[in-house]
Amino acid sequence: MSKKIKRTLIIAFVIIAAAVLGFYIYTLDYYRANEEAQKVVSQEENSKFYKENNLYVFSPEEKNSTGIIFYPGGKVEASAYAPLMKELSDKGYMVVLVEMPFNLAVFDIKAAEEVMEEFPEIDNWYIAGHSLGGAMASSYAAEGPDKLQGVILLGAYPSSDLSDKDLSLLVLYGSEDEVLNRDAIEENKSNNPKDSEYIEIPGGNHAYFGSYGEQEGDGTASLTPEKQRAITAEEIDRFISER
Repeated sequence: MSKKIKRTLIIAFVIIAAAVLGFYIYTLDYYRANEEAQKVVSQEENSKFYKENNLYVFSPEEKNSTGIIFYPGGKVEASAYAPLMKELSDKGYMVVLVEMPFNLAVFDIKAAEEVMEEFPEIDNWYIAGHSLGGAMASSYAAEGPDKLQGVILLGAYPSSDLSDKDLSLLVLYGSEDEVLNRDAIEENKSNNPKDSEYIEIPGGNHAYFGSYGEQEGDGTASLTPEKQRAITAEEIDRFISER
């Protein structure tokens, strides 16, 4: 092997190693679930909740044929959404929160398939997600799985074309959300299915859909995280109930 080839291989190896190390360091910097969220998923005596592999499962008191699959926001610990998932479960839905590789839904867009296979008794599914998780949820919905009835996006907008899909769409975002690109919302409305709703939560921001504290670049909310979650759960329940 010539010195030139060896030098080229060494340079290529160094570049790849640096990229891998850089990505690893990047994934270590993420938003952690706060104490409230940790408490929800640590209730060992709570028969309505359990975690199996990468799935956080919140079961309703009574059997329901409708379920919600939730994709977390980018670089946010999945368990940070446990309080919101519990509120939705308390309203009667089977809710499955998916823990994503590296806390990035882009690495497992089709995670919903695993959930649907795991719970065949659920006839109707809604896929939901926050921020990047919402974008990836809409990408999966664009593939048109049979059991999927609708898409629920929090602080996000459809990143894929759903206009020809027989789906319902709900988009919720806070009036003080400064992470969400408002121009992109308007630009991507051509991706909406016919049955679409956009609701702005007065005083809400980007981070308070989850329970992980403040987010860099976000606006200052004028309501509490608890209130934003309550409004979110109520709107989602109304949206599903009306269909």
